[in-house]
Amino acid sequence: MSSAAGSPLREVRGPGALGGGWRRFFELLLLMSATEFKRAYFGTVLGYLWSLLRPLLLFGVLLVVFTKIFRIGSDQLDHYPVFLLVNIVLFSFFQEATMNATGSVVANEGIVRKTQFPRLVIPMSIVLTSLFNLGMNLVAVLIFTLAFGVFPQWTWLFFPAILIVLVVATSAVSTLLAALYVRRRDLAIIWGVLSTALFYGSTVLYPITIVPEGTLRDVMFINPLVPLFVQTNKWLINPGDQSAAAAAGGWEYLIPSVLVFAAACGLAVWTFNREAPRVAEEL
Repeated sequence: MSSAAGSPLREVRGPGALGGGWRRFFELLLLMSATEFKRAYFGTVLGYLWSLLRPLLLFGVLLVVFTKIFRIGSDQLDHYPVFLLVNIVLFSFFQEATMNATGSVVANEGIVRKTQFPRLVIPMSIVLTSLFNLGMNLVAVLIFTLAFGVFPQWTWLFFPAILIVLVVATSAVSTLLAALYVRRRDLAIIWGVLSTALFYGSTVLYPITIVPEGTLRDVMFINPLVPLFVQTNKWLINPGDQSAAAAAGGWEYLIPSVLVFAAACGLAVWTFNREAPRVAEEL
């Protein structure tokens, strides 16, 4: 009894971000992604078609606004409709995944409290579901691209590199937001505003050539999404246009965006590893 009384109390911590090993993590990831996909479209009339219609409807509205009102056309950028649709689909993946992942841990409070499983599965299942939607949307984009006279070229082989960087960035932001939202519920509103600002500030709607060279363009290139969209245009749509490095003014001007990307990934891993064992206590 004396030994029991003299032993220090230890904190009982929940499972970490990857508790249970990689195999269990991926099994649960697929299971939760399938569940999330069914839940997202359960009870809707059009079902999965909504994931295709949303970016297409936004594309239609913005195409009219920017070609008829702001007069962005072939004099500024060749194949502007294709440019706009590709960028909207890519950014919609980023925005959809990060917005849905923000409150994902809190939304799954029941299983978080009662079940021992790697917490990282929750936000990553949201990203995987959005990635599946992106894949289906890109099929529609390919058909649209061919219909508008943009045909495959060898630089298309580099597009998977764009997708990998985008998925990693999306996963990092989603994980970070999911971890922070448990304690800071205002984060969903804040991120909604910030993601909208990113939409208008990430050359989704307009070519980088419209932005004057100088301080404004330099500041924009701090955002890691800007080089991705600029390079996507060069590799997929207009191979004669500037690369991201050329538009930024040289490779050295891309260093800030690389540092921001690396910092976001590192911060996401550190924050989620720190918060994951205490998630159940905070809910």
